[in-house]
Amino acid sequence: WLRALEAHGVSPTIGSFLGASTLRDSGMGLRMGAAAGAPLDSMRAAMRRAMEDGAFGLGTALIYPPGNYASTDELIEIAKVMAPYGGLYITHMRSEADKVLVGMDEAFRIGQEAGVPVEIYHLKAAGTANWRKAPMMIAKIDSARAAGLDVQATMYPYTAGGTGLAACFPPRFDADGKLKQSLADPTVRAEIRAEFAHPTSYWESLCEQATPQGVLLTTLRAPQNQRWSGHRLSEVAAGTGKDWLETLMDLVLSEPQGIGTIYFLMSEDNVRLALRQPWITIGTDASGHDPDSTTGMVLPRADGTYPRILGQYVRYERLLTLEEAVR
Repeated sequence: WLRALEAHGVSPTIGSFLGASTLRDSGMGLRMGAAAGAPLDSMRAAMRRAMEDGAFGLGTALIYPPGNYASTDELIEIAKVMAPYGGLYITHMRSEADKVLVGMDEAFRIGQEAGVPVEIYHLKAAGTANWRKAPMMIAKIDSARAAGLDVQATMYPYTAGGTGLAACFPPRFDADGKLKQSLADPTVRAEIRAEFAHPTSYWESLCEQATPQGVLLTTLRAPQNQRWSGHRLSEVAAGTGKDWLETLMDLVLSEPQGIGTIYFLMSEDNVRLALRQPWITIGTDASGHDPDSTTGMVLPRADGTYPRILGQYVRYERLLTLEEAVR
């Protein structure tokens, strides 16, 4: 894969992490439950082979199935394998909202017990109720660094994030890859609605954190849905005469692929605060799009992140010097 990239020509230096969800799928499939015994052994062996093949480390995405089925202990055991190779644990934490501080504690514990550096990617306090936590998050990283843990974070210079619309659902309904099957069953739909109203375990719905007004749909392929591309979830609900949760279930069920979605979650003041931290790295967290062939709406982050840093925050706001931004 890396040789193929080289053959096509790439301007930046390329490196790759082993995705923990890929690793989890190889050992456990899409089942819920902690990995142990032979499945965990096979995952550890795959981690070792990946490091020997040149992986930079282990990357987790702990709000998405099957990544969020992994226990802290199994992640520690897997991360220990990469320690002798200089591997880095880079993580989309288990919480970026109501339990973001707890999510940071988990990331720090994995780094400490496995003996590996930690990188929190796209550091954010998501949801208006959590914006006040940004200074506490920065203080926690400063404290961990002062105590000897090699930890830093990446960020992008926008107040919106992007992922699929299915990220709004409770993870247990996607166990074994059966989310659409669940949505097609009226009985399970009622269970999903009940889980939203009265959660039986902790999970974060991006739709609730952003609110339906803050959920922008970018990629819809089913003919009956294409008119809603570029509209908010609240607008689709109003246009179809259903509540936002029923609308959410209908859209995900009726689309042949994932639905590209932009979630407006963060505070501009917190973006500026994070940009001033010396341990922050800028990361696009985005897929690339060919400007000659892209016709739909896409996140601006892939092409806009670095121009925005240099234009908005260096030239216009003078939040950073040019030298510090380039560093």
